[in-house]
Amino acid sequence: MMALGTKALEFSLPDVASGKKVSLDDFSGKKAFLVMFICRHCPYVKNVQAEIRKLTLDYKDKDLGVVAISSNDIQNYPDDAPESLKEQAQEVGFNFPYCYDEAQEVAKAYTAACTPDFFLFDKERTLVYRGQLDDSRPGNDISPNGKDLRGAIDAVLAGKKVNSDQKPSTGCNIKWKPGNEPNYFN
Repeated sequence: MMALGTKALEFSLPDVASGKKVSLDDFSGKKAFLVMFICRHCPYVKNVQAEIRKLTLDYKDKDLGVVAISSNDIQNYPDDAPESLKEQAQEVGFNFPYCYDEAQEVAKAYTAACTPDFFLFDKERTLVYRGQLDDSRPGNDISPNGKDLRGAIDAVLAGKKVNSDQKPSTGCNIKWKPGNEPNYFN
């Protein structure tokens, strides 16, 4: 996992809805910045996507920048192709850029391991949280509420230290293109 204290890494990726390039610089000046690795086909993402929408709407007028990134191999997982991601964004009502990482380089740089995977940075773009949204999982009868991520966002926005006791995300692994698997799994 990316170490706490790591600086946010540069990226420039196309937003599946608008086609415009989205980069780290687009979020400069925000007190907090959230990078989410999600996709369309994953049952773990399907389980929490409505809560992701609710969370981002709840913080819409706060000083939080948000971007979602899908890095899955679309040859083997066509539901995660940009046009399908655009449909997902429209159906769920996402109000943030949803980018496609075709080369999978951004996922590797952030050491993203699964979908969903959450990385929260403070105003200096220093990683203060990397972990789960909450304790909900498909089939565990816990309703998504975003408790863990919301607690971290609230701390950053209040200028407080984020609790370092963080649970890693759980979900479907990033679907790497054959031969493109990152070496951090070895």
